[in-house]
Amino acid sequence: MKMDLKKGTTTVGIVCKDGIILAGDKRTSAGYLISDSQTEKVYKISNYMAITIAGLVSDTQLFTKIIRAQLNLMRIRRNREPTVKEAANLLSSLIYGHIRQPSMIFGAVGFLLGGYDKDGFHLYELGMDGSLTQSDDYRSSGSGSYVAYGVLETIYKKDCTLQEGIKIAVKSINAAIKRDMPTGDGIDVIAITPAGVSNVFQKKLNLSLE
Repeated sequence: MKMDLKKGTTTVGIVCKDGIILAGDKRTSAGYLISDSQTEKVYKISNYMAITIAGLVSDTQLFTKIIRAQLNLMRIRRNREPTVKEAANLLSSLIYGHIRQPSMIFGAVGFLLGGYDKDGFHLYELGMDGSLTQSDDYRSSGSGSYVAYGVLETIYKKDCTLQEGIKIAVKSINAAIKRDMPTGDGIDVIAITPAGVSNVFQKKLNLSLE
């Protein structure tokens, strides 16, 4: 049986010289049905880390709760903030173990994880098989990633500023909204800096005919 592993969304992660940018659209789809137009796909998971989600909603929500709780426990037990690499490895292990449960109904999930620690800024892509890839420039996931990558590869500049990164992320998601059916309804952008995680851009697209 052939499985369609495409994830109906578009998320983007960008490495800037002064921070990490994570962005995503706001549409949740079920086949050809738009089931929600106000979905959050970029989540803060610790004081200095955030993730984007793509895939089966129930799985991504569960993993987000687990990783957030585990990082909080690590911070309390070790009396320090977890590193981004520790968080990435933990989430990778969760995904890997999840898809290999014999009784599990297959659910494709993927994440981008960005953060700041004592070693600087970091961006990771976590595949639906538990694979872990670090990036020093940009990453995109979801069904609209092919469109987003076209924008990223064209206008991304090494050592871009946070403000430039925000504009690149918005243009990338907007391009996917125009060309990818499961992507749409709005854009959320989060920035991660030495000061922490903050919402820096939010736009809801109004498609009402009234």
